[in-house]
Amino acid sequence: MASNVGKRLLPLLIALLVIFQLQLWLGRGSIPNVRQMERDLSEQLARNQQAKSRNEQLQAEVRDLKEGLEIVEEKARTELGMVKPNEIFVQVNK
Repeated sequence: MASNVGKRLLPLLIALLVIFQLQLWLGRGSIPNVRQMERDLSEQLARNQQAKSRNEQLQAEVRDLKEGLEIVEEKARTELGMVKPNEIFVQVNK
């Protein structure tokens, strides 16, 4: 009886081994598939880093423009007496 079970069990174990090997090499989580996903991930991380650097550069430019416009507006108000629409300019001499 033990040899009869062994004869039935051996083909089943071989079939399971073949199935696992197929999954390992050809399935969704296969070794080649995982390696490709790792390459894709590293490429995406590099693109993300480039985009982050570009965003930081653009933010710095926007900050510079805002500060530059504030300085220009301040000089125009104090040195040239310019005013905004619907604004009254009053200059007090000390």
